[in-house]
Amino acid sequence: MTKTTGIGIIGCGNISAAYLKLAPLFRGLEVRAVADINAEAAHSRAAEFGIRAETVDGLLAAEDIDIIVNLTIPAAHFDITRRILEGGKHAYSEKPYVLSLEEGEALRAIAAAKGLRVGSAPDTFLGGAHQAARAAIDAGDIGEIIGGSCHVMSHGMEAWHPNPDFFFQPGGGPILDLGPYYITNLVQMIGPVKAVSAAATASFVTRTIGNGPREGETVPVETPTNIHSILEFASGAIVTLSASWDVWAHRHPNMDIYGSSGSLYVPDPNFFGGGVTRVSADGEETSVSHDDHPFSRPNQQDNRGHDHANYRCAGLADMAAAISEGRPHRCSLELATHVVEVMTAILKAGETRTWIDMTTTCDRPAPLDAAAAKALLA
Repeated sequence: MTKTTGIGIIGCGNISAAYLKLAPLFRGLEVRAVADINAEAAHSRAAEFGIRAETVDGLLAAEDIDIIVNLTIPAAHFDITRRILEGGKHAYSEKPYVLSLEEGEALRAIAAAKGLRVGSAPDTFLGGAHQAARAAIDAGDIGEIIGGSCHVMSHGMEAWHPNPDFFFQPGGGPILDLGPYYITNLVQMIGPVKAVSAAATASFVTRTIGNGPREGETVPVETPTNIHSILEFASGAIVTLSASWDVWAHRHPNMDIYGSSGSLYVPDPNFFGGGVTRVSADGEETSVSHDDHPFSRPNQQDNRGHDHANYRCAGLADMAAAISEGRPHRCSLELATHVVEVMTAILKAGETRTWIDMTTTCDRPAPLDAAAAKALLA
């Protein structure tokens, strides 16, 4: 019989609704309480989902909570996760789980000393599309991986977000905000990164809010918003990653992986689903099927009315199962720490115009095939 894991959430902003709505999809997860420094936000969210509201200290001490999910702003991630671990509970954080390698290593030391687990989003790489791409690579369908290219570009979110200030401050920017999805997916497909280089700038000194009660107000830009980087992997593959909020329009695909005998077109790693295409050396295109993978099945509609697959909490469910089964969890501290080092090194390389060698590494997380994914679902 599957053990029920008591889940608590700290941080009752917009993202908490997604966790609370999707957690019931997964076997053995029971969200029992939420907390926020804003007591009104905690009580409102608790009433919405029929669970209890706690103070932060109360949740940290609650005896019926096994894992606490940290959904605070990134600048608070380290301190809250540290407090979770020091309180004797496992921690799972939204991305990026820390903002520096030093913070990541500090959490690693606390977790090791206390025998606790730390997990971190993103878990979108567990989606059917990205697992199908991983399986094709592992099967040698495009030969030896020699490179790739990734593009995540737009003109930012000030046009629609009513309070976009954080995105343009240190700790924000497209690399730390969106880079986790792309770099994590690259690592799970190709392996760890060896070194990075980059050029970075901020093309606009201010942004004008286009929505909500602050419409027309300008916010300063204090972090790079246009970053073009090169990632050299331990395997020898070289991948370019362009992350920009300074682009009005482009025609670049989200992610291509290039092999010695073909290529893979991989969908946006910000999402669980999408189409995967293999192109052979002779130019023949073949769809890589992942219809049997449960995390490919549409279960929501986006704001345009399109069906899509959203299985946020998959990483949390896998971590809870891994604790019970005594195996490594896929959204691991080691993976997240390596990705944080890659991202912060990209930003540093953009400042210094140099190559920076990584000091961390990690194993690729275990693949999640259809049967393993189904076992996580309620």
